[in-house]
Amino acid sequence: MRSPRSPPLALPVGGAITVSVHGSDGSSKKRRSVPDRKSPLAPFRHDMFRTIWIASLASNFGGLIQAVGAAWMMTSISNSVNMVALVQASTALPIMLFSLVSGALADNFDRRRIMLVAQCFMLTVSAVMTVFAYLGLITPWLLLGFTFLLGCGTALNNPSWQASVGDLVPREDLPGAVALNSMGFNITRSVGPAIGGVIVAAAGAAAAFAVNTLSYFAIIFALTRWRSGIAPSMLPRETLGRAIGAGLRYVAMSPNIGKVLFRGFVFGLSASAVLALLPFVARDLIGGGPLVYGVMLGSFGIGAIGGALLSGRLREMLSSEGIVRWAFLGFAASAGIIGFSSNVWSTNAALLISGACWVLALSLFNVTVQLSTPRWVVGRAMSLSQTMTFAGIAGGSWIWGLAAEQYGADNALFASGLLMLIGAALGLRYALPEFKTLNLDPLNRFSEPLLRLDLQPRSGPIVIMIDYIIAGEDVPAFLAAMAERRRIRIRDGAGQWALMRDLENPEIWTESYHTPTWVEYVRHNQRRTQADAETSDKIRALHRGPAEPRVHRMIERQTIPPHYIAAHKTPVDMS
Repeated sequence: MRSPRSPPLALPVGGAITVSVHGSDGSSKKRRSVPDRKSPLAPFRHDMFRTIWIASLASNFGGLIQAVGAAWMMTSISNSVNMVALVQASTALPIMLFSLVSGALADNFDRRRIMLVAQCFMLTVSAVMTVFAYLGLITPWLLLGFTFLLGCGTALNNPSWQASVGDLVPREDLPGAVALNSMGFNITRSVGPAIGGVIVAAAGAAAAFAVNTLSYFAIIFALTRWRSGIAPSMLPRETLGRAIGAGLRYVAMSPNIGKVLFRGFVFGLSASAVLALLPFVARDLIGGGPLVYGVMLGSFGIGAIGGALLSGRLREMLSSEGIVRWAFLGFAASAGIIGFSSNVWSTNAALLISGACWVLALSLFNVTVQLSTPRWVVGRAMSLSQTMTFAGIAGGSWIWGLAAEQYGADNALFASGLLMLIGAALGLRYALPEFKTLNLDPLNRFSEPLLRLDLQPRSGPIVIMIDYIIAGEDVPAFLAAMAERRRIRIRDGAGQWALMRDLENPEIWTESYHTPTWVEYVRHNQRRTQADAETSDKIRALHRGPAEPRVHRMIERQTIPPHYIAAHKTPVDMS
C-alpha cells in the first residue's frame, strides 16, 4: 500500500534550500543554505489525520487512566514489587509476541478494518475488567491477565495505525505526523495520570476502568468515517507464513533497519526501569499516594510534549545519531536523580528530562524505519521495530522489578542508568542512519510478459536467468553492482541467487535466481522501488551487447520414473 498523496520525490527531512543572489553584473552567487523549516503542525492540514488524531486523544486519555488504576490496584492487592513491575510487562509482552503477525495482517488486509476490530476487542475487555473490579473479583494474576489482553489489542492495532500514517499524510509530512502522534499521547499523559490518580483515590480502580471503556467510542467512530481510497492489489494475498517470512527477509537484508531495531531494543531494556518502578518510587521513596504517582506520570508526559515540539529544531542542529545518543545520556542522568532523590520536586524535574528523551528516541526510531521502507512491507517493518522495542521494555520491566525487590528501587535505577550509558556508547559502532531522500515508490517498469505456455498462478518453481556481456575492464564495477543487486533480489523474495561466468566466452555473465511460483515472480518484480533503479541502470550501462540483456524465464520440471507414477496411481502435479 502506498499513499496516493506521496510525491515522486520527497524533500529531505530538516533539509535546506540554496538561495542565489544576482549581482549588478548579472552574475549569480550562491549564499549559504537556509533551513527549509516546516511547521510542527503541518500534518494537521490533512482532514482525516486531524480527525483520527483528535479521537486518539480521548482513547489515550482513557488508556492512561486505566494504567494508573491497574498499577495502583496492584499495589493494593499485592505487596510484591515485582508484581507491580509486571503490570507494565504484561502490557508490553503481547506487543512483543504478536506484533509481527499483526504487521503481516496490516500489509495484506484493510488497515482500517484491522484497527476497528482491535478497538472493539479492547473495549470489550475493558468493560469486563470494569465489572470484575466493581464486584471485587480482581486478583493479582487476573489483573495481569486483563492487562495482557489489552496489550493483545494494542499489538493488533499498532502496526496498522503506524503504517496508516503514511496513507494519511504525504511523505514530507511523515516525521511531523509521527512527532504529533507522540505529542498527542503525551498531552494526555501530562494530565491523564493526575486525573486518573484523583479518580482512583475518589472512586477506586473500577471507575478508572469504566472511563477507559468509554474512551474507545471516539476512535471507533472516527475510523468508521475513514475511507483510505487505496486501490487493492491485483495479486492474491500472501499467506500469513509467507508474509511474515517476507518481512523478516526484508529487514534482514536491510542493514540500516537492523541498526534501528538493535538500538530500540537496548533503549527499551534500559529506559523501562523508570516507568516500571515509578509506582514504587512514588509510594516508598517519595512517600506519596496515587495522586502523587499521577502527577509524576504527568511530569513525564509534559517532558515528552516538549521533546516532540523540539524534535524538528533538533534535527536541524544534530544528526539522528546525535539526538539518540543525547537521549540515552539524558535518560541515564534522570534515572540517577530519581533513584537518589526523596524530594517530589527534584524527582518531577528529572521526569521532565526522561519524558523528552523518551519521545525523541522512540519517534526517531519510528520515522527512520518508515522512511527506509516501501509501502508494501512497512507494516511488517514497523511491527519488527515495535517488537524489538517492546521486547526490551517487557524484559527490562521484569529485570528491574526483580532487581528492585532484591536490592531496592534506587540501586535498580542506578544500574539502569549505567546500561543507558552503554547504550549511548553503542552508537560509536551501530550509529543510527540519517534520514534519506530515497524514493520508495514502486518502479513500475515491469510488465508481465506474454507466455506461450499456459501457467497457473501457483505454477513453479520459476527460474530466471539473465545474460550480460561485460568487457574485461568493467568486471570490478559489474561485480560491485551485482553484489547490491543480490541484496535487492533476496530482500524482495528471490531465492538461490547466483552469478555465473561462461568458461568459453568469459565476457558472458549469467545472473540466476528462483521464485516458488509465477505469482511470486510477478510480486518480486512489483516490489522494486524507484531507489532500486540506480543499481539496475548501472548494470545496464555496463552491458555491451547490441540489445538489452537477454532474460530467460523457465519453469522447473522433474523427471518422474514411470514405476513411481504407477505405484502411486495418481497424477503428479508438477506445475
